[in-house]
Amino acid sequence: MQVARAQQPIAAAAVTLVVCASCIAAFLPPLNKYTTASVPLVILAGLGIAVSAILHLIFVGMAAKRLGRSPALWVVITLCGFPIVSIIGLILFEWFSDAENQSPA
Repeated sequence: MQVARAQQPIAAAAVTLVVCASCIAAFLPPLNKYTTASVPLVILAGLGIAVSAILHLIFVGMAAKRLGRSPALWVVITLCGFPIVSIIGLILFEWFSDAENQSPA
């Protein structure tokens, strides 16, 4: 039952991670010349990174709390290894939630 309550924050954390990655991609070499040529694009991408990263940490904390784990610990772990730890953590959340949903009750 706890896993079903955590599905929504896990999905939201995944979406915010994708948004953050796409805003970071705006500063990588293929798109860098277009992004840095426009001040509004730089500001928009920077705000996108800041807001999506903060929301990602909030949603990870919500998911951890709904799963009965320590939210502060999971947020610190996510922050220390961002974004690789976030990707691995979301995959493990989904893997264990699928395994728990398929187990006979």
